[in-house]
Amino acid sequence: MNEPAQPGERAEPAEPAEPAHGVTTGAVARRLGVAPTTLRSWDRRYGIGPAAREDGRHRRWTSGDIAVLQEMCRLTASGVPPAEAARAARAGTVPTAPAPAAATAAPARQPGSGNGLPLGDVRQECRGLGRAAVRLDSPTMDELLGSLIGAYGLVTTWEEVMVPTLHAVGRKWETSGDQYVEVEHLLSWHVSTALRRVGIGALSGPRASAPPILLACVPGEQHTLPLEALAAGLAELGLPARMFGAAVPPEALDQAVRRTGPVAVVLWAQARSTAHHALARHVADTAWGVKGARARTTVLLAGPGWAGPVPAPGMLRPGGLREALGLLRGLCEAASSPAGGGGGAAPQRS
Repeated sequence: MNEPAQPGERAEPAEPAEPAHGVTTGAVARRLGVAPTTLRSWDRRYGIGPAAREDGRHRRWTSGDIAVLQEMCRLTASGVPPAEAARAARAGTVPTAPAPAAATAAPARQPGSGNGLPLGDVRQECRGLGRAAVRLDSPTMDELLGSLIGAYGLVTTWEEVMVPTLHAVGRKWETSGDQYVEVEHLLSWHVSTALRRVGIGALSGPRASAPPILLACVPGEQHTLPLEALAAGLAELGLPARMFGAAVPPEALDQAVRRTGPVAVVLWAQARSTAHHALARHVADTAWGVKGARARTTVLLAGPGWAGPVPAPGMLRPGGLREALGLLRGLCEAASSPAGGGGGAAPQRS
């Protein structure tokens, strides 16, 4: 699956062309990383608004309007007061940001149009989320993530917005000493919150009759966000899952497998140093049930830590969140069919 430490190999999609009639306020807000209410406030207070309105009421932003907004965001993030920033953005001038209050103050960050984050060629929504993260703007991050999932769906938002932004923040943290650690932690928290909201919102839907899917990080592994994304996707599909989280001890995982008879076990390893091949083989070989009707589970090796030889029989290595969801849905359908027999007796694939 795509994960916050290893960029995926899939090319980023091209930015959609601007509609002939302009862009909505919600779409502009997602691009820039500001709340729609902030855009409306800037329009009302400072005249930073669209040149035209559809039917005289609905705001429609042209590329020129958006350029003025981008400059407004850049200036306010650099410390320029909003009123002065608005005048400069409209006029195309560059005011001077206030000087630090003391010589001993921490070095000022320069977010600029890209927040100082190494985002590269990504969707505009990544830049918007990155701006909100650098500002430590929790309400806007919540609003943006919810809006993106609603507009594009969980998988696309995870692969094309959440992961690239997490990558960028992680790289910035690694190259800036202890700076930006609070940005990474806060962004991760809000991504986790958004993913759990998806799962909770799907709980009232129909549930599959297949045995559960177990999700666990291998011992020593603390990266749980990719498994949280998978759990949310399974909830959307109505597939039962049990999320055990970070650094699950082998004995605890063994007991969980024997107690639940899962259709599949997903083991996440972020790095080769944490990948536990012996544990994966043990889980794949574990059998349960009455004599003559013993069953085994399929093990999905998820994460870049499993890179290397082709998995052994009874193991699969998905290439991303979308593929993992497809494999798990197929295993659950096979286990629920009369031929599958349930109880984790899904066909073993290699």
